[in-house]
Amino acid sequence: MTRSNLNGILFLIVMLLLPAFAVGEINIKRLSLADSLINEAIKEKTIPGGVLAVVHKGQLVYIKAYGNKAVYPDVEPMTIETVFDLASVTKPFTALSIMILAERGELNLDDPVRRYLPYMPRNIKIIHLLTHTSGIPDYSNVAALVKKYGKGNRKGLEEYIAQMAGKNKPGEVFEYSCLNYVALQFIVEKISGKSLQDFTQENIFKPLRMDNTSFNPKGETLKLCAPTEKQKDGSVLRGVVHDSLSQYLNNGISGNAGLFSNAHDLVILVKMLLNNGELNGTRILSALSCEVMRTVPKGYEKFGRSLGWDNYSTYSSDHGNFFDRERTYGHTGYTGPGIFIDPVNETAVIFLAHRVHPNNVGSMVPLRAKLANIIAGSIE
Repeated sequence: MTRSNLNGILFLIVMLLLPAFAVGEINIKRLSLADSLINEAIKEKTIPGGVLAVVHKGQLVYIKAYGNKAVYPDVEPMTIETVFDLASVTKPFTALSIMILAERGELNLDDPVRRYLPYMPRNIKIIHLLTHTSGIPDYSNVAALVKKYGKGNRKGLEEYIAQMAGKNKPGEVFEYSCLNYVALQFIVEKISGKSLQDFTQENIFKPLRMDNTSFNPKGETLKLCAPTEKQKDGSVLRGVVHDSLSQYLNNGISGNAGLFSNAHDLVILVKMLLNNGELNGTRILSALSCEVMRTVPKGYEKFGRSLGWDNYSTYSSDHGNFFDRERTYGHTGYTGPGIFIDPVNETAVIFLAHRVHPNNVGSMVPLRAKLANIIAGSIE
């Protein structure tokens, strides 16, 4: 029996042992209203399927798979073990890597980025990259960049980021940009001497036993991957990052996108964060670092972004109407996944979906917000 199959069986046992109506002050009957909401979204073809996991007060209180893992070229049923392209949910892991280095005294969040990346302007700080207030706009035409620099050209990508930097004054405007997190990746790699893939594996995934979380998945993890978008040749991406900047310019290992993971591993992550940086005797961050990471920094309140997370910016509608507005933090990804965590109510929600399969249509924004409200309404 593989480790993945064993994890799936353990999940099912946990669910069978849950009381019928309440677990840890969560009303399971109310929470199960999420089933109808998600199944309706599948019926309307907003998503082909998904996996929902809810953690409350240190317990996994709900996990369920819905719909299909694939609908093209063949139908494959969804399972709770399915691995998804996390898209921009990669960004919190890049930020976590930065926080680990800061704890070790290898950088300061107020350091000028130029200290590590000499080609960057002097006035951009690491904290600006983390909060998307660097003034660097997002990337646009990847095909043109590939034509200019070539596929997977690291030097070309550095040159492009340098050209985009300085378009707006740092610290004045919130502008969501994947290039901020590619720059953070380069800082992690410059300081550690390791690729972002190796750094996260050694300092986050391996210690926490997040066995199905990786860039460019292979082996058992690849077999578990859900496909994403149908390509012009009729094939679908599977285990290959959907984000074009990551795929074509950064070889699938990128600070903005590229990680793949499943509900089991992300449950481990949120449990660690809800437990102030430690889980089962393994400490990833100090309690103080966790608090700093999930709190909007002073002077940045109008932007609503914490360090690698979204608290109450215009992108945070997936938190719904009832969770604590300022303290709840999370992140979503273009392909469909999302996480949010409310430390006040000690609750975390993981909803993994692949809305771009087989075609890139529709929006999950209304679904996520309603889902959050159902879960909030189940807390007693």
